[in-house]
Amino acid sequence: MKISVCIKQVPDVSAPISIKDGALSQDSDRMVLDAYSASAVEEALVLTQAHGGEVEVVLVGPDKAKETIRKALAMGAASGVHIQVEEMEGLDSGAFAEILAAWHKQSSFDAILTGKQSQDTDAGLTGGMLAWKLELPYCANAVGLTYENDSFLVKRQGDTGQEMVALKSPCLVTCSNDMNEPRIPSLKGIMQSKKKPVKTVTLDDLGLTLDAVKGSVVKTEGKGYKEVPGREPGQKFEGDAEELVSQLVNLLDNEAKVL
Repeated sequence: MKISVCIKQVPDVSAPISIKDGALSQDSDRMVLDAYSASAVEEALVLTQAHGGEVEVVLVGPDKAKETIRKALAMGAASGVHIQVEEMEGLDSGAFAEILAAWHKQSSFDAILTGKQSQDTDAGLTGGMLAWKLELPYCANAVGLTYENDSFLVKRQGDTGQEMVALKSPCLVTCSNDMNEPRIPSLKGIMQSKKKPVKTVTLDDLGLTLDAVKGSVVKTEGKGYKEVPGREPGQKFEGDAEELVSQLVNLLDNEAKVL
């Protein structure tokens, strides 16, 4: 079994972040492995430990993103693919799906796992778009994953309960960070990760150009960031029950206009 896990490097969301002139400003430039990606890596490792096989991680990002690939290798992934793109500004979910699809069209796998979203944008679109581009069976928001009788059995979290969905291989599953507790790399794992293979791939190797991706694939544009407006203070009423109800009904009818 070969499982390809698409991972992402994101800013450390625990570091202080502010908004200046419509742009995000971080006090720290520390970048980390996205938590949803880490859950996908953990689940792939558990599956391959139970059924045999290997885990390959794939990341789109600049040169400095290699350290995030090494983190996934230290967790236990066998190899990494670094699709090197230095100019990430302006790339949306569709662009990432296009790039990842180009890689997977020329590689083999039994399943692709991704995070259901990423911590930096929370868009949650790339996995579904990638499945569509590769014409793969797809299931989102998995909280459990097993492999039985040549099929992946996905436990997914719905709005009103959990569903069990069987997917024939090859398929794509997006993973919730409620799925598991990603392992912390051991010292031995960290040392071994330095010897594991990481293949560097360019957009040219995939038959793509950054200008073409931005010109024909990207459909959205971020215009800026704003602080969340503060909530107006609440009102405190006094009086007996009849007076309180009367005041409340009056406000709902004449001020909120919801009656």
